[in-house]
Amino acid sequence: MGIYQKYIMPKVLDFLCSTKPIQYQRKKVVHQAYGNILEIGIGTGNNIPFYDKSKVSKIIGLDPSENLSKIAKIKSQKYNLKIEHLKNYAEDLDLKDETIDSVLITYTLCSIENEEKSLSEIKRVLKPDGILIFCEHGLAPDYKISKWQNLLTPISKKLAGGCCLNKNIYNLIQNNGFKFENINKMYIPSTLSLYAYQYWGIAKKNI
Repeated sequence: MGIYQKYIMPKVLDFLCSTKPIQYQRKKVVHQAYGNILEIGIGTGNNIPFYDKSKVSKIIGLDPSENLSKIAKIKSQKYNLKIEHLKNYAEDLDLKDETIDSVLITYTLCSIENEEKSLSEIKRVLKPDGILIFCEHGLAPDYKISKWQNLLTPISKKLAGGCCLNKNIYNLIQNNGFKFENINKMYIPSTLSLYAYQYWGIAKKNI
């Protein structure tokens, strides 16, 4: 692992993922998580301030990066929130079947290499009535923006921990065994156009 990936990239990602508009998006969704919660890609812990502690039984924070998790651990102590950290990839969750009430995934699908396998694993660990709470940036409906998203994704993947700018989040979730309870799509303000088109809501297993 190079100097950039080890020391610089975690701070860059923390900054990009904690701007005021992005944090406002997190605030919309995180409080809905309840029971045994699995947060996919906890990263530097930017969701931590928004959990409703009265609804939480346990939080498992999954992330393969120790450097990002170190930052998350500091934040969890600040907010007096106990989190069990799991150094793992979403494609192969080290958890038993149907043990999770809520899976929370925010600004993480963009950097997961095998989304189909990851969503299959999420389905596996969710209880029959469990929920997938998501908030992601993705492919914009306007050609002028989506063209640049497609062109710049290879660069973004190298500089921002695998982040793809051009994933169609709606299709990814719907085509991999989930049905939407609700979904919202819009350009959020005060955000670079490449990242501004966002999808958020709740989905359940399509049994």
